[in-house]
Amino acid sequence: MNKPAVFSSFVKQIDRSRDFLRRSLGGHGYLILGGILVGIITALAAAVLKNLVDLVRELPERFFHVSNFRMLYLLLPVSGVLLTALIVWIFFRRKLEKGLGGLIFAISNKSSVLSKDKMYAHVLTSGVTVGLGGSAGLEAPIVLTGSAIGSNLAGYLGVGYKERTLLLACGAASGISAIFGSPIAGVLFALEVLLTDVTLPLFIPLLISSATSSIISRMLYSGQLFYLVTSEWYLDALPFYLLLGILSGLISVYMTRAALFTETFLDGRKSYWMKAILGGLTLGGLIFIFPQLFGEGYSTITDLLNGNYEKIEVNGLSPDIISNGWIIVIIATVLILIKPFAYAITIGSGGNGGIFAPSLFVGALAGFALAFAMNLTGLKTLQISNFVAVGMAGIMSGVIHAPLTAIFLIAEITGGYMLFVPLMIVSATSYFISRYFEPYSFYTRKLANAGLLDPNDKDRNILNQLELSDLIEKDFIVLRKTDTIHQLIKAFRESNRNVFPVVDEQEAFVGIILLDDVKDWLLKPEESAGVQLDDLARKNITTIDLSEDAATAVSKFEKSDLWNLPVIREGLYVGFISRSNMFSHYRRIIKRSSSVA
Repeated sequence: MNKPAVFSSFVKQIDRSRDFLRRSLGGHGYLILGGILVGIITALAAAVLKNLVDLVRELPERFFHVSNFRMLYLLLPVSGVLLTALIVWIFFRRKLEKGLGGLIFAISNKSSVLSKDKMYAHVLTSGVTVGLGGSAGLEAPIVLTGSAIGSNLAGYLGVGYKERTLLLACGAASGISAIFGSPIAGVLFALEVLLTDVTLPLFIPLLISSATSSIISRMLYSGQLFYLVTSEWYLDALPFYLLLGILSGLISVYMTRAALFTETFLDGRKSYWMKAILGGLTLGGLIFIFPQLFGEGYSTITDLLNGNYEKIEVNGLSPDIISNGWIIVIIATVLILIKPFAYAITIGSGGNGGIFAPSLFVGALAGFALAFAMNLTGLKTLQISNFVAVGMAGIMSGVIHAPLTAIFLIAEITGGYMLFVPLMIVSATSYFISRYFEPYSFYTRKLANAGLLDPNDKDRNILNQLELSDLIEKDFIVLRKTDTIHQLIKAFRESNRNVFPVVDEQEAFVGIILLDDVKDWLLKPEESAGVQLDDLARKNITTIDLSEDAATAVSKFEKSDLWNLPVIREGLYVGFISRSNMFSHYRRIIKRSSSVA
């Protein structure tokens, strides 16, 4: 048997197996099976990512402890950024979409289809970046990896848009569950950030997938990310939790704007390698001065939770100076201010990572600085570890606009379930203040600025899923501007359309002829024998270029009295799009989004 025949037989066998499973399990059972598979594969990908970071970091960290050679803090981040940039250059053609904005855009504009290379690209690049000291987290990369696993598995399972989006969200939830060991937060993240509406039957696969990922992750990695030793919180600290919520909201706005401004600035630099070198050196310089900026920053959070405040240091300052309590508060404040820039430089210069870990880092420092400063004044004694934990939730809620995710994530990763009320107060306050000043989350701000997404405009988001090229109708008889009434009469006889495009000798669009405009001429063909269509065509009418989007087409339909809108490309006639065809496609997307196999 030849190879094509073997391949064809293999494909048919897969199709038969897939159909058998769908019939046996039913639509929802089929999705639950898909969710379990996504959870398992994503958990394994998270294990690979963690091991890669440990492997990359092992030798340099051993060198730090033995010789305390701090110059490596300057050199390692540069190496990480350059090596990541080299990997992207060689294997991904200088294009690797970072952050979750692209994922949100893919859900709303690309039918939740993610390329296969995203199933491993972010694991490889973020592992190198963060392992060598890049000031970012692993959460966004593993969410992107899990989402790509879910999207591509959906392709193999042969499901539609709604189910593919669900399995993509299962991958995102599984990624959070695996990297943090927090299955509830994973599900809430998928619901708050990725899915705008979900019914109970769709909720079940999310739960199963996230739980599966958590189980596999715990089998591979035991232990908890942070430990918070607390038995209660005190009611008289309530005003200070409210104050922390207000500060967290304001800091979140600052963090979002500072990070995106820096990323945008670096994105505008044309020299790929110069940007990587200068950005890496700048990052290395910041980490050399403030070692807490190295990597994810989780060791600093652990120190704050354990009361090891003296470990907040600045390279070059003597321990005697740093032992002063107010100096510690100042250093913590400076770290809050520069962490967004360190993160943005890591990403903008060529590295890869996410905003989750920087948000937790800044939040921990904000909670610590407030409580520690208040204790120094002697006016009030606050339990610092509680404020460190709650501050993490406050900044995360404000930055990614996901308060429920923040509340349950911190409760799960610290074991601080006794702090639910302070977590709710701080997260909610931060969220509302952040939303007031910054309507879009860190993930959607870029998309909104580019006019690609408005989370509150469902019509616009549905229109963004329409490709203008798919709406074009070409069954129109094209006439030349030098043609006469005789050619027009012939066209009317041969076509069931009442509109005709008119072009010149170079196929450039000139205008259109409508039946209502030329009825009198058609009734008197002898008198109009010498009249050319150039004299009868409607000119200077509204057109749409092929490079524009469907939302623009709707706007132009509303402003004109045309039922058919001419489509041009660089001035040349392409075809028409009609109101009725656009409405049909619009309804099809709505129906597709609301149906479940």
